[in-house]
Amino acid sequence: MGTNLMVNQPESIRPGKADFAALLVANVLLALGPLFVRIADVGPVATGFWRMTLAFPVLALLAARGGPVRLSRGLVVALILSGLLFAADLASWHLGIVRTKLANATLFGNSASLMFPIYGFLAARAWPTRRQGGALGLAAIGGVMLMGRSYELSPEHLVGDLLCLLAGLFYTFYFVMIARARTALAPLPLLAISTLASTVPLLLLAVSLGERILPSDWTPLLLLALCSQLIGQGLLTYVLGRLSPLVIGLGLLAQPVAAAVIGLVIFGERLGAPDLAGAVLVGLALILVRQPDPKAA
Repeated sequence: MGTNLMVNQPESIRPGKADFAALLVANVLLALGPLFVRIADVGPVATGFWRMTLAFPVLALLAARGGPVRLSRGLVVALILSGLLFAADLASWHLGIVRTKLANATLFGNSASLMFPIYGFLAARAWPTRRQGGALGLAAIGGVMLMGRSYELSPEHLVGDLLCLLAGLFYTFYFVMIARARTALAPLPLLAISTLASTVPLLLLAVSLGERILPSDWTPLLLLALCSQLIGQGLLTYVLGRLSPLVIGLGLLAQPVAAAVIGLVIFGERLGAPDLAGAVLVGLALILVRQPDPKAA
């Protein structure tokens, strides 16, 4: 793998407007995922299986238009591992989604928003600048405030929160593998192969849990595949090769903001003052990280 990947240069990258817009669109669409998981008439892990299975043929066709892809043994291992990690992420997250609030599930599931930037700085062997540290601090405080009443840690939500937190850990390792693979492979074939590698583990786990596999209503699953995997994860895979881990991580916090709004509109999960304040702080962090760093000028 090369060493000139964006992940190794977090201190000097300012995202372009189109890349940053793609990041935000990706995260808003990904925030719709918990909604489709809740309304699907199959098991939560089975929804993850269908998300990948329905998206794969489209991704494969799009990837094939770019011609044959040469894969080294190390790249194949990285892609298979990324698929397994993403399967573990989806399984944990989807099991948690049905056991907690939408905003909680999205926030804990995206704890990679803080873990992935830390990996970026460690990989680059560089400390964050004052501006970057400030953005991370605002994002961390905003993320905690977005949990709002989740800090009651009621028995009703605790198991779901812990499952989503575990999913966030798997998601971080998935990002690391995908970011490394992006040095040698374009986004579409990368996402197609990783998606394929996720399908069998998800199906096996869904069957072992005794979940319902075949739906009577395909609409939520088709929307999940379209919004979350084809467009949302597709855009996220694209920007992984163009934006730093810091920007990617902070962008992930757009998901709990969007999910909180979805939870309010669809499920009546009311937003309190801490939720609103947290959303503002996340917005400020995103604005701050887009400003040019004086040290990089």
